[in-house]
Amino acid sequence: MKILVICQYYSPEPFKVADVCEALAEKGHEVDVVTSFPNYPMGEIYEGYKNCAHKEELINGVNVHRIFTIGRKSGFLFRLLNYYAFSFSSTLFVNKLKKAYDVVFVYQLSPVLMANAGIRYKKKHNKKLLLYCLDLWPDSLTLGGIKKGSLIYNYFKKKSAKIYNRADRILVSSKMFEQYFYEMFRICGQKIDYLPQYAEDVFVPDSHKDSTVTNITFAGNIGKTQSVETILYAAERLKNENIIFNFYGDGSGLADLKALAENKLKLNNVIFHGRISLNEVARKYAESDGLIVTLSDNPVLSMSFPGKIQTYMAAGKPVIGAVNGEAAEIIKEARCGFCAKAEDVDGLVDCIKQFMESDKIKLGKNARRYYEENFQKADFINRLSKELENLR
Repeated sequence: MKILVICQYYSPEPFKVADVCEALAEKGHEVDVVTSFPNYPMGEIYEGYKNCAHKEELINGVNVHRIFTIGRKSGFLFRLLNYYAFSFSSTLFVNKLKKAYDVVFVYQLSPVLMANAGIRYKKKHNKKLLLYCLDLWPDSLTLGGIKKGSLIYNYFKKKSAKIYNRADRILVSSKMFEQYFYEMFRICGQKIDYLPQYAEDVFVPDSHKDSTVTNITFAGNIGKTQSVETILYAAERLKNENIIFNFYGDGSGLADLKALAENKLKLNNVIFHGRISLNEVARKYAESDGLIVTLSDNPVLSMSFPGKIQTYMAAGKPVIGAVNGEAAEIIKEARCGFCAKAEDVDGLVDCIKQFMESDKIKLGKNARRYYEENFQKADFINRLSKELENLR
């Protein structure tokens, strides 16, 4: 089967879409991806991709078509330019494609506008389109300060409604997304279904050498929605404990958080290691005693289920959280750790203290068991492949 994939982000950017596409190619499908030049999360085009309008790559069996974009940089204006630059250039690109595809697959992060190119191909060639939703629109805009009911919000609500309704099939990464789609767009029934994310194969249980220091690790994007400051304030309260908080990743909020840790809180139990490769992340998980996840106290984030939790569980490590909604329910259901409410510093401190006194090996085994029962990569790829084939 020939699959046209549309996603604004792709490797070397830190998103799972590349792993999904490569797995589909391994199953014998011919996969072509239309994407932009990498610039997430810092907003600057990566070295090796600058000053290019178009670039073709073959990456692990996947044909990657990179097209013009404007770096995200910072601020709403550049973010908007980034969104529309890809929407326009990708739509123009697919409109000229001569290759025939059997189905269109949109791996939808933010913005939802990235789906426009897939809809254009679908309409022109009378093909079916499957959309995998990881970010809810228009409500994801509220995370950046756009108010519900504002002109911008209502504009993107109309755009989102058109895009979601033109998809032939929608798969969602969180169960709570289904309720959102019904309440916002009246989309339900056979058109939509739940397909949770998985962890890449590099995340496997590994033995941890005994250490006199307890290492707690956070990995991933460091921005406003991650509420990493909640961890820093908890670290201040626990500065007399034998704990080191390790942060791996990059993002728009990193500089401010470093300043908070070093200048205001004067923490000596926090280390910012910077961005590292996926394989290195897996090794750091293995060296950790526990893994931590935090999110801002926001209704949209409460409906989401961060993909990092799957990687935490796959690594067979206890999970410590300060999150709401589905993520909190999964941690509780899996009996793999302790969870406080989002942005609740006192609650997170209590969770970390409970973690310190817990049977960490048992919690880690519970995490891995739940992962194997619910989030296996092979199950995800087989299900996705079947869904795409059913749309041919």
